[in-house]
Amino acid sequence: MPDQTSPGTLLTALRERPPLVQCITNFVAMNIAANVLLATGASPAMVHAEEEAGEFAGIAGALTVNIGTLSASWLRGMQAAATAANDIGKPWVLDPVAHYATAFRREATEALLALGPTVIRGNASEIIALAGGTGRGQGVDSGDAVDGHAEAAARLLARTHGSVVAVTGAVDFVTDGDSAVRIEGGSPLMPQVTALGCSLTCLVGAFVAVRPDLPLEATVAALATFAVVGEDAAHRAEGPGSFSWRLLDALAALDGPALDDRARIRMA
Repeated sequence: MPDQTSPGTLLTALRERPPLVQCITNFVAMNIAANVLLATGASPAMVHAEEEAGEFAGIAGALTVNIGTLSASWLRGMQAAATAANDIGKPWVLDPVAHYATAFRREATEALLALGPTVIRGNASEIIALAGGTGRGQGVDSGDAVDGHAEAAARLLARTHGSVVAVTGAVDFVTDGDSAVRIEGGSPLMPQVTALGCSLTCLVGAFVAVRPDLPLEATVAALATFAVVGEDAAHRAEGPGSFSWRLLDALAALDGPALDDRARIRMA
């Protein structure tokens, strides 16, 4: 009998019943994030206005919150949506983009963390700083490796907030504070295309919408999907421009059995 929680099984389930994902993401990421979800089989909705974000969370399968281009009104929309998701038991994902850069971003992230995200996804520098450490990030770019300090910070965050924490980089790391896995794959071209990390956050939301009862496995499935298609896109890409559209084609072409066959996941 096939593993009902394997990445490939979850990808197949996502395509059989496409989830509606509310993506409160930044201006830079909206287009590519929506296309990533569509290519994978999910339905994106970029709904962030404070007047409707909370109401819309009630009909979405999952919510993702990205603070990349933050404003006071957007923050109110984020808080309304996260509160609504919590009230009705819907999963939500927090992407604390460059949360350490300014006081406004730090305060916004603290307020969102207090609402209890199901999953937190960030690069190594973001996760280290979120756990109270000192990272070497510059703006939205990570200056730290995933292994070592970032993995310890992720475990601490997961235990403190009761969230699954995903640290993405050359080798991804995912933990719920007890169990932990590493996912290999992807391509060095990925950081050269804007907003792919933000798009991955939305993809995590899509997989978590499929299995809200298994946020660790769903998060691993999303990261494994990106790792496999990143390798596929890089094989034929001539640079970051062609890599971007080839990634979308690779997402659309990937099926569940191929994902399970090629995903490189190991316990940490």
